[in-house]
Amino acid sequence: MPSDSRMHLAAFMRPASIHTGGWRYPGAAPDMNFNLPLMKQMIQRLEAARFDAYFMADHLAVLNMPMDALKRSHTATSFEPFTLLSALSQCTERIGLIATASTTFDAPYHIARRFASLDHISQGRAGWNVVTTSNPDAALNFGMDEHMEHGERYHRAREYVDVVTGLWDSWADDAFIRDVEAGIVFDPAKMHVLAHKGEHFSVRGPLNVARTPQGWPVIVQAGASDSGKQLAAETAEAIFTAVNNLEAGRANYADVKGRMKKIGRTPDHMKILPACFVVVGDTVEEARAKRARLDSLVDYANAIASLSIALGMDARTLDPDKPLPDDIPESNASKSGRERAMALGKRESLTVRQLAQRLGGHYSGLSMIGTAKTIADEMQEWVETQASDGFTIMFPYLPGGLEDFCDQVVPELQRRGLFRKDYAGRTLRDHLGLARPENAFFATPRA
Repeated sequence: MPSDSRMHLAAFMRPASIHTGGWRYPGAAPDMNFNLPLMKQMIQRLEAARFDAYFMADHLAVLNMPMDALKRSHTATSFEPFTLLSALSQCTERIGLIATASTTFDAPYHIARRFASLDHISQGRAGWNVVTTSNPDAALNFGMDEHMEHGERYHRAREYVDVVTGLWDSWADDAFIRDVEAGIVFDPAKMHVLAHKGEHFSVRGPLNVARTPQGWPVIVQAGASDSGKQLAAETAEAIFTAVNNLEAGRANYADVKGRMKKIGRTPDHMKILPACFVVVGDTVEEARAKRARLDSLVDYANAIASLSIALGMDARTLDPDKPLPDDIPESNASKSGRERAMALGKRESLTVRQLAQRLGGHYSGLSMIGTAKTIADEMQEWVETQASDGFTIMFPYLPGGLEDFCDQVVPELQRRGLFRKDYAGRTLRDHLGLARPENAFFATPRA
């Protein structure tokens, strides 16, 4: 069992539900993506349940799917993460705030500055979900005629993270002396000019934001390809990953933490938090009925569009009533997403239509459908058998699905001693049990 046996919980927010039918479910808020008052209520509810973090997903383009599907998608548009999380930081005190930001379409200096600012504004609760962006349409929004190749995106991302963390270390923790009598704001000897010149970036520095309460915002990574796992092993402190069964979870856990050992990193310095779609009912049958009703609200146009995105091809060209062909060509989309979709179709002998309907409702990863007790049983087994350090919870619809989890599953986990009843610290690093990183250029001042 991991040395920290208590599980960690993040809430995956788009900010609406990931389920394509979630906005249509009875009692759901159809305007969740732009309903700021309701978002405030939801994050406050998560904080009251002692969640580690609010995890904000993001897209840099309207989803690349046919208009007949796009017009039915509630996830096509949403707020920009930094703006939203800065606002939500002012109505919360403890819960972590993780924003998704791409290494493919923005300058490292911009990202370093925004996350440093969010960490200061939230008093040490920021986290960066490092993504390379798989949507090819995003490239067209940033002056590129075609998307950067998958391997090149990760190669660039590795240098990008080094630049950002180097910029975060621009100032010693005690650099800003603010001596009013002498008229001196900072000690010049405690400012570092990065002067980075690499294969992809040339960045002078220093960052024009002081070192943050956490030293660095927590670094989160979501890639599940071999390149993504290696980037995570080298740089990440938490992983949002997609595995759909216990065996796969254990294999992924051993793989990533084994890679950390090989490069000299301590495995406990990373928390693996697989995405988990959860539907709670008073009985297992009721939970399954909720799931079935959700899935029934997904139009086939959305279903086949979701499969197209997963495969990186137009799935409408495939026979809907036959199994997925074995010779689906590789594309420049997410390799792990393609492999998961193909594996699911083969494992359950699904037709293209059935596979599309499954993916159209929500992603193809882990689902827990049941009562508070059965869900807690599953979660406990995952944590105690080193398949995960906790979960990134995906709610079926909002606000009801979130409230069900907070009101029923969280108390059951707390009764078992698996989840905190109160926060032990104030920062996201405190919640995740992560050390504050040493400054690469300045010794930490003695207390």
